[in-house]
Amino acid sequence: MQAKRRYLLVFVVAFLTFWYFGGYHMRHDEELLFDTDALSEYVNINIIQTGYLVRDTERFPKDDRKHCRMETCFDFSKCEKDFKVYVYPPEDSSVPSPSYLKLLNNLDIILPILKKACIFVLNVDTLDRDRLSNDYVRNMQSRLQRLPHWNNGLNHVIFNLYSGTWPNYTENDLDFDYGKAILAKASMSENHVRAGFDISIPLFHKIHPAKGGEQGSTSANNFPLEKTYLLAFKGKRYVHGIGSDTRNSLYHLHNKKDIIMVTTCRHGKSWKDMKDERCDEDNKEYDKYEYETLLHNSTFCLVPRGRRLGSFRFLEALQAGCIPVLLSNSWALPFSQVINWNKAAVWADERLLLQVPHVIRSMTPNKILQLRQQTQILWDRYFSSIEKIVFTTLEIIRERLPKQPVQDGTVWNNFPGALVTLPEFSDYDKDFPFYIDKNENMGFTAVIYCQLGLPLVSNSPLYRLVNHVGRSKYVSKILIVWSSEKRPVSKNRWPGLPLHVPLHIIQPSVNANSGNEPTKMSISQRFYNYKEIQTEAILSLDEDTVLTTDEIDFAFIVWKQFPDRIVGYPGRSHYWDDSKSTWGYTSKWTNDYSIVLTGAAFYHRYYNHLYMEWLSPLLHKTVEQSQNCEDILMNFLVSHVTRRPPVKVTQRKQYKEQASAGAWSPWNDPDHFIQRQTCLNTFAAVFGYMPLLRSNLRLDPVLFKDPVSNKRKKYRRIELVGS
Repeated sequence: MQAKRRYLLVFVVAFLTFWYFGGYHMRHDEELLFDTDALSEYVNINIIQTGYLVRDTERFPKDDRKHCRMETCFDFSKCEKDFKVYVYPPEDSSVPSPSYLKLLNNLDIILPILKKACIFVLNVDTLDRDRLSNDYVRNMQSRLQRLPHWNNGLNHVIFNLYSGTWPNYTENDLDFDYGKAILAKASMSENHVRAGFDISIPLFHKIHPAKGGEQGSTSANNFPLEKTYLLAFKGKRYVHGIGSDTRNSLYHLHNKKDIIMVTTCRHGKSWKDMKDERCDEDNKEYDKYEYETLLHNSTFCLVPRGRRLGSFRFLEALQAGCIPVLLSNSWALPFSQVINWNKAAVWADERLLLQVPHVIRSMTPNKILQLRQQTQILWDRYFSSIEKIVFTTLEIIRERLPKQPVQDGTVWNNFPGALVTLPEFSDYDKDFPFYIDKNENMGFTAVIYCQLGLPLVSNSPLYRLVNHVGRSKYVSKILIVWSSEKRPVSKNRWPGLPLHVPLHIIQPSVNANSGNEPTKMSISQRFYNYKEIQTEAILSLDEDTVLTTDEIDFAFIVWKQFPDRIVGYPGRSHYWDDSKSTWGYTSKWTNDYSIVLTGAAFYHRYYNHLYMEWLSPLLHKTVEQSQNCEDILMNFLVSHVTRRPPVKVTQRKQYKEQASAGAWSPWNDPDHFIQRQTCLNTFAAVFGYMPLLRSNLRLDPVLFKDPVSNKRKKYRRIELVGS
C-alpha cells in the first residue's frame, strides 16, 4: 500500500512539473494570441516568478541577457500599428564595410521617420568583430551609449558575421554589451542562440549581391541524376587550433574516383613553419582539382566547419544545386525557425566521419532529386542577395509580434516563398496564383482602361471591344475605368449592346475628388484593387484593343494553366546595349520576348495587391512622373516574384485600332518610346538587377493552321486574324 502511495506521489509531482514547465512552453507557442495591453502584466508576473525585479528600462540584470525572450526583452507597444524599421543616421565620417553598406541600403528605404519605428538598426558596422580584421570597429560600447534610443538594446537588431578572434574564435565575443538586442548572427551554435529571440543568418562573401542575385545553377531541365563526383570538398585545413580536427581527417574519405576530398595548409604567413608531414602531399593533390568544376559536377558537397561553425561553402553549394552535407555539430542552421533543412541538406556527425559515404550512397534517386530541387528554391527565395537575407530576418521577427499574421511551413518551404506571399492579402493558400485550383467554372473580370475618351457610339472601338468581351462564356463582369476628362455615356444608353454580365463604369478622378476613394488610387487607376473585382483572373485591356471573342477565350484557357504569369498578346523585348551601357526596349518582332503588355493580357488579381502595397515608392514615383510604363512595371513585378517569363498566345502582332489620320495617340508619340526606355533602366536600378526573362514560347490552339477541316477546330476564327 505504501509503495502505491509512493508511486502516486511520484506521478503527481511529475505531472505538476510537466504542467508548470511544459505547460508554460505550450503557452509560449500560443503567445501571438495575447493582447499587447495585457502583455506587460503577463511579463511582470512571469519575471517575478523567476526572482527578478522588473523596472521600466531594465527587466533583466545585464548578466542575464542570455535569458532574453520576446516577452521579456522586446517592447511590443512600439509595433502595435505597423512593423517599421529605423536606421540610425551616421554619427561620424567613418564608412562601414561594403557588405554593411549593402545591408543598410536595403533598410534605408523602409523608414526614415523615428517615431514610427518598431525595429532599430545600427549605422555602425557590426558585421566583423574579429579584432585582427581591417573592418573591426573600435570603441563600440561608447558608440552605443551615445545612441539616443539605445535603451540597452531594446527593439534593436544587430547583424554580425564574425565574432571572436585567433586563437579561440569565441562565438559570443562581440567585444561590446549588446544587452537586449536581437542578434542576427552567422555561425551561431544551438547552445548560444536564444530560442525564439536570436536569428541565425548565413555567412556570405563581400561580393554577395545587394539585390536580385543570380539564379541557381541547376535549371528544371538540367538535372542529370548522376554527376561526375558523388561527394567533393576543396578547401583549407588547419594544422592546429579550433576547427582543425574536422578538416584534418577528410583525407580518409579521398578515393580519387567519386569522392574528392582535397585540402591545403598553404595559407597564412607562417604556414611553412607550422606545416605537418602531410602538407606537401596534400598541396600537390589540392592543385589537381579546380573548385568550380568540383562544385558544379558533384551530387553532394561537404560543408565542414572551419574556425567557426559556418562556412562560405554552404551558400556556394546551395547556388550550385549541390546537396550540402553538413559536418558542423551543434550549428544552428540559417533561418531554421522557418526553413525545414531536412528537405535540402544532409546532416553528418563530425565524430562519425567515415560513415558519410555509406549514408549518401544509400539515398534513392528520387530523394536526391528532391533535395537538389529544394536547394534551388531556398537559394533563390532567401539567400541569393543580401536584401533577401535581411528581409527574411525581419519577416521572422514580424511573425513573432502579437496580432501579426503568421505563415506556415508550407509557404516558407515551397515556391515562391514567404517574402512574396503576403499574408495580409489572404489567409487561404488557394487565393494566391501559386496554389490556385484550376476550377472549370472559374471566370474572369475584364478591366478596360479608358484614357483616350473614345466616343461611345455603335461600332466604335470601345463598343466593339465590350461586345466581344461580353460574348465570352468565361467573363463574370466588365469594369470600365474611365480615366479620361471627357464625360462617359451611361451604360444604359449604349445602343443595342447585348450583355449577359454586369457592366460597371468607374470614374476614379471624380471619386477621388469627392473623397470616396482612398488616396492610393493615385498610384495606379489601372491596377487598383477595385471592390468590384471578385475573380482571381483579370483581363486587362486598353479601350482601343482589338480582340475577338475566340482570342479572349483561348487566352483565358492558357492562363488557367499558368495562373502565376502574365498571359496575353502584345509581346515586347528588352536587351543590353553595349554601346550605351544601358538596357534597351524594343517592339520589333524577333524570335523571343520578355514582356507581355497589359493592354491585352490576363493576370492574377494578387499582383494588383503587390503593385499597390509592396513595390517601392520610387517605382510608383517614376510611373507617376512619366505618366507611362505601368505595364512594364507590372511585368517587372511578376517576373521578380516568379522568376519566370510571361506567356504569349497566338500570332497576332497588331492589337490596337489604327488611329485615324492626324489623330493624336500616346502610342504614336515619339516621346512615348523614349520614356519607356528610361523607365526600363530606372526600374532595373531600383530592383537592383534585371528581373525580366526571355522566352521563345508561343501557344496556339490545337490544329492551328493545320490542313484539316475547319469544323474540327475549336477556335475557328483565330486563323482569320491577320498576323
